[in-house]
Amino acid sequence: MLRTLAVLVTLIGVSTATAAPKPKPVDPPAPGAIDAAIGRGIDFLLESQNADGSWGSPHNTKGLNIYAPVPGAHHAFHTAVTAMCISALIEADSEREGAATALDRAEPWLLEHVPKLRRATPAALYNNWGHAYAIQALARMLERHSDDAARREKILETIQQQVGMLERFECVGGGWAYYDMELGTKKPFGPSVCFLTGTVLIALDEARRVGVEVPERLVERGKASIERQRKPDASYCYSEQLRKFPMYGINRPAGSLGRSQVCNLALRRWGDKRADDELLATWLDRLYARNLWLDLGRKRPVPHESWFAVAGYFFYYGHYYGALCIEELPEHRRQPYRNWMAAVLLPLQEKDGSWWDFPLYNYHKPYGTAFAVMSLVRARAPQ
Repeated sequence: MLRTLAVLVTLIGVSTATAAPKPKPVDPPAPGAIDAAIGRGIDFLLESQNADGSWGSPHNTKGLNIYAPVPGAHHAFHTAVTAMCISALIEADSEREGAATALDRAEPWLLEHVPKLRRATPAALYNNWGHAYAIQALARMLERHSDDAARREKILETIQQQVGMLERFECVGGGWAYYDMELGTKKPFGPSVCFLTGTVLIALDEARRVGVEVPERLVERGKASIERQRKPDASYCYSEQLRKFPMYGINRPAGSLGRSQVCNLALRRWGDKRADDELLATWLDRLYARNLWLDLGRKRPVPHESWFAVAGYFFYYGHYYGALCIEELPEHRRQPYRNWMAAVLLPLQEKDGSWWDFPLYNYHKPYGTAFAVMSLVRARAPQ
């Protein structure tokens, strides 16, 4: 009877903290290894910064490119990647020569360009990524300019404007999407996507923490859209559209491996008691015990071509939000996950100091490096 029950639990995809796979212990990284890798990553960002202070470009195309209508899609990619690189440099708090100068060049670019970011076409809403990551970068810029009242006022105004843009491009049913292929309405029809919605809600939480007003209705509708895509084991359907097919590979735990971290964290940040320490630990255990499912998709040029329809661009994204989940745990529970994070990311650094997981014009190395640096910052043991 118990064996039958266990099989049924596996088939329907319901897991508990005790039933989740456990990763094997790993040794801590060698002394100085994380700092050295972060330093090489920062060197790459400094060397690859554009002359205007931004990062990334629409160059370096390949025969197979994702849907990216010009010029708006590339405005979104360019803005989001630049914001992520700013966040990485600030979080790393590097004393490397040129780091402060790079930020002094990048911040004005972001303040000038992000207020002008809009959807590319009625169908393409990549701008939502740019708004979310810009809010996070701007919040970090506030801390950097603690003694400059005029600059802080400008940054706060820009964060508030970005919250307004997210309200403008929210889906009709709540949450956010990066495509509206069905109707292309002024208020996007959707369907909302759980992980983009999680990304936005985490950014809105950071806006709230620095004193920017965030509409409660916007948050509650976003949470509800994630909860509609949530399965009993805290794996998440890819989008509201795919809720009709909960056992599709992409909707099962292996397919959700790069999404569950951000969705669980977003719900936790906005008060969902189910996203407790045990749930975060369970999905961190899954992230490392089942890491191969993400790794199999890494560097594949076709989105979702790997097992469980995993796309390459979920790799460093999933680990970044996993690193944020580590920070949510009590200090005495964090170190094993820091060790696993280092064990995964350190060997994957490229010879030029970058990390990348999906060939995306000339944006992939800056965003992969930014995600990896911010993840490794959280993998360092406290001093």
